[in-house]
Amino acid sequence: MKLRRIAAMLLAGVMAVSLVGCGGSSSGKSDDNGSAANGSAVDSGSAERSKLTVGFDAEFPPYGFKDGDTYSGFDLDLAQAVCDYYGWELVKQPIDWDSKDMELSSGTIDCIWNGFTINGREDDYTWSEPYIDNSQVVVVKKDSGIASMDDLSGKIMDVQADSSALAALEGEDATDVGKKVSGSLGQLIQVSNYNTAFMDLESGAVDAIAMDVGVANYEIANRDDGYVILDEEISSEQYGIGFNKGNTELRDQVQEALDALVADGTVEEIITKWSEMDDGAYSFLADTWCLGK
Repeated sequence: MKLRRIAAMLLAGVMAVSLVGCGGSSSGKSDDNGSAANGSAVDSGSAERSKLTVGFDAEFPPYGFKDGDTYSGFDLDLAQAVCDYYGWELVKQPIDWDSKDMELSSGTIDCIWNGFTINGREDDYTWSEPYIDNSQVVVVKKDSGIASMDDLSGKIMDVQADSSALAALEGEDATDVGKKVSGSLGQLIQVSNYNTAFMDLESGAVDAIAMDVGVANYEIANRDDGYVILDEEISSEQYGIGFNKGNTELRDQVQEALDALVADGTVEEIITKWSEMDDGAYSFLADTWCLGK
């Protein structure tokens, strides 16, 4: 492992690297070790990358979230492993999900890595290869009397703004199931994050939430088992790492490291770590991982 990392760093040192998304200052100061107010991923005047600034939604567990005074998550662990591979510093930069494109184009972040759906955005970013097969589902209270998508007729549903779940319900990328659900709802409300959505569901302000299955499993595992996921999915999709369109150089570097970490078992160790947390709430990660399979 050490020889491989040294070789990778020597290779990076002789490359004429022209980096996209390395300037600008961050929109917020992170309070995690390895984070900084300055999101620059390259030392001034240096052609060699020393940092990778990853933009993520800090309320999107298990992929990225705030845990006490630090930021944690499955995707952040993957990003850390990539940085370890090259000897880079990982800068964890929480972002407002609605502002992710501005953060990326301005250079505040180098990539978006946080349960980021490729489907429907194929031409908007330069993508890594897919690494997770994901689905959009509906969460309701156990005692709600809602047992199927048909039971959502006339109900009120929360969904995160600019999310894959919203795209599956409305617009040109909406699925047949999504169109049927949204057309039958009494009201579809867009919220900024899923903590708000679950507070709405708990209080009875809404009847259901449309969301990623991974986040749904996490929230249910940490909320006294009072919620269930309906059997039918709204849509299925794949997660990837999104880079500024045209930034193939950084994409290729990150992809090379990920492929190597799959081959040497590092990714499997990360999956196992998360699969064993919270009484197996994230065991789905082993089944949904698709890179290298």
